[in-house]
Amino acid sequence: MVKHTISTLGSHSALDVCEGAIAEGFDTLVVAQRGREKTYLGHYKTRKRGTKEVGVVDEVLLVNKFSEIIQKSQIDYLKKRNAIFVPNRSFSVYVGYNNIENNFPIPIFGNRKLLRAEERHEKNNQYDLMDKAGIRRPKEISSPEKIDRLCIVKVNEAKRTYERAFFVASSFEEYKQKSTAMLASGKITADALKSAKIEEFIVGAHFNFNFFYSPIYDELELLGIDTRRQTNLDGFLRMPADVQLELLKKMQPSNIEVGHIACTLRESLLEQIFEIGEKFVDVCKKEYAPGLIGPFALQGAIVEEGKEEFVCFDVSFRMPGSPGTRFTPYSSYLFRDNISFGRRIAMEIKDAEKKKITESIIT
Repeated sequence: MVKHTISTLGSHSALDVCEGAIAEGFDTLVVAQRGREKTYLGHYKTRKRGTKEVGVVDEVLLVNKFSEIIQKSQIDYLKKRNAIFVPNRSFSVYVGYNNIENNFPIPIFGNRKLLRAEERHEKNNQYDLMDKAGIRRPKEISSPEKIDRLCIVKVNEAKRTYERAFFVASSFEEYKQKSTAMLASGKITADALKSAKIEEFIVGAHFNFNFFYSPIYDELELLGIDTRRQTNLDGFLRMPADVQLELLKKMQPSNIEVGHIACTLRESLLEQIFEIGEKFVDVCKKEYAPGLIGPFALQGAIVEEGKEEFVCFDVSFRMPGSPGTRFTPYSSYLFRDNISFGRRIAMEIKDAEKKKITESIIT
């Protein structure tokens, strides 16, 4: 049997993927874009320091743009390396769902058709799946005119369309005022505003629950929990209220994710979180056969309304962007060792190879 190389796009979580692959004895290949390659070609490239091996990136396939990964020469190279490709958010954003589904004939770890369900405008998307699974999410407001409570408006940015420019409003008048200002500043476009999602604003403690579903063992695993660092929102939150009010006269907070903080959950709430995760696994099996394979995350907040309850804002169907989840205790509770998502993926691939059922973990 020819040994597989574990490959991924050089962004988002590539180092986590590579570290885990190296730990399990696989070769690694990162597809990097010119101008963004130094991290992989230099700082974390595998090499020797005396007798010690350091670094986690064995090989870099350099392209001018990430979207070039579907070109024949790149596909042929990945085939030559017998690559299994681990998708991340950057892969979805820069390569695109149509290309991933139709023009990328490389085995993907996971269910490639589920990647599209992350987008709220697609058919049978994450909202539909949450509803079918009976998972609570924020109530949607059908139109700006019907805003009757504090709401968050999720609208894509004008320049970085994969990022959302959130704003809050508690009435139609406030919606008009804030959206007009954002349109005038060029932050958003009129078309993006028309397709924006309006949801009730949920006040609670924010958590990202990072799961791994193993088709080999038919088990759901909670590998780690994190929350987000966002700019410039974090800066606002560190200021006294009077300073915040003054600053709001000059600029608005934004929610661009720049990092993560590993965190834990009160143990008595874990059962609820596992139940929600299991419901989601079950509905994905029915709606997107063969269902979930490997990593996914349910992101939201725990609210207190007589009892603590998780409200899900967002679902990701691929590698999480938080490598710090291994430093929460949950993977250790299961494996008696701190296991990164990259390593857990490599472990699943290795087990599938041994059992000769690799087709069960790839699409």
